[in-house]
Amino acid sequence: MSDSTAALGSPSRGGGDDGTGGGKPARGDRPGRIRNIGTFYKQVVAELRKVIWPTRKELVTYTTVVVFFCLVMVAIIAVFDLIFGKAVLAVFGE
Repeated sequence: MSDSTAALGSPSRGGGDDGTGGGKPARGDRPGRIRNIGTFYKQVVAELRKVIWPTRKELVTYTTVVVFFCLVMVAIIAVFDLIFGKAVLAVFGE
C-alpha cells in the first residue's frame, strides 16, 4: 500500500504502529463497552428530542387515512382476484 492511500484513511492490514497487532481492544475491556452503550443511549435521547411529534388530532387523521387506504387497496385486490379467478376457471374449466 502506498503512502498516499494510507493518508486517505484506508485501513492497513499489517496492524497498528504501536506493535500491538491491529489496535483492537482487549477482550476483557468491559468498561469501554459500558461507556459506549451509555453514549449511544444519550445520543438516542438527544435525537428523539429533535423529533417533531404529531398532535393527537394529526395522529388520528394520519391513522384514519392509512386504514382507509389499506381497506381500499384490499377491496381492489379482492375484485381483481375474483375476476382473474373466474377467468381462469372459464378458460381451463372446473
